[in-house]
Amino acid sequence: MTHLSIPGFTEHRVRVDDDVTLNAAVGGSGSPLVLLHGFPQTHLMWRHVAADLATDHTVICPDLRGYGASDKPAGTGPEVYAKRTMGRDIVRLAAELGHDRFTLAGHDRGALVAFRAAMDHPDAVSRALFLDVLPTLDMWDALGGVSGAVGFHLYLMAQAPGLPEEMIEASADTFFAYFLDAWTNTPGAMTADVRRHYIDASAAAVPSIVADYRASAGVDVEHDTADREAGNRLAMPVTVLQQDWGAALGYHAQGLWGAWAGDLRHHTVSCGHFMAEEDPKLIASEIRALAER
Repeated sequence: MTHLSIPGFTEHRVRVDDDVTLNAAVGGSGSPLVLLHGFPQTHLMWRHVAADLATDHTVICPDLRGYGASDKPAGTGPEVYAKRTMGRDIVRLAAELGHDRFTLAGHDRGALVAFRAAMDHPDAVSRALFLDVLPTLDMWDALGGVSGAVGFHLYLMAQAPGLPEEMIEASADTFFAYFLDAWTNTPGAMTADVRRHYIDASAAAVPSIVADYRASAGVDVEHDTADREAGNRLAMPVTVLQQDWGAALGYHAQGLWGAWAGDLRHHTVSCGHFMAEEDPKLIASEIRALAER
């Protein structure tokens, strides 16, 4: 696998669980920001944003459990890749690097990890930013009818262990390249070497990626449902940036997020799904503004 990282950042190996060590790129100095990548990517997706933010912040960009150069434990039970577990990883990672409280931003799968970390650890997560997702419960509710076919991969990877892994591994390059190409609106946002890195990293992590998605059709739903029924909400200032998926799928994104966050700033953006690479200046500006709230 071709390994790429963020220029000027130092990579660290940080143990966060009995059998899990995360790889994290760290750079800059100042108040801490933790940035979580999405699917099918690694921490490299933050390269432009992180370089900008590192001029006045300490920036921590880990590979999530099961992705990139981080450890990939076998999905022997639903809790292994529950967002609760993955969120706890991030809080422990930050603490090991000397930061007990930090601003947290996540994209795609990383945003779901960030959501759970913020729900479970409001003492550690001071502010939260989410890029182009809905909370898990709302995501499943939104994917109805033929318009929901955009989320076909969610249903594929929700199936019992065996078939999804076999199907994806049989055509891994084609499978992961599809999302990189179909979800990007900005030509040149990913150079050939970056695109190759994402495909190789994902192809090497099929079982753990599937386990991550499978958890979102099971244990993650249980955890979010418990919070909703208890009336729990995000306690910190929240910013959400999304494409206008609501227009296509028939939901009101700001209203859905407002049910979870009292202090919410919600914006619809015009770039594609990979917005940290398609419009890095915008994303860096939004993260910096949130950190200063």
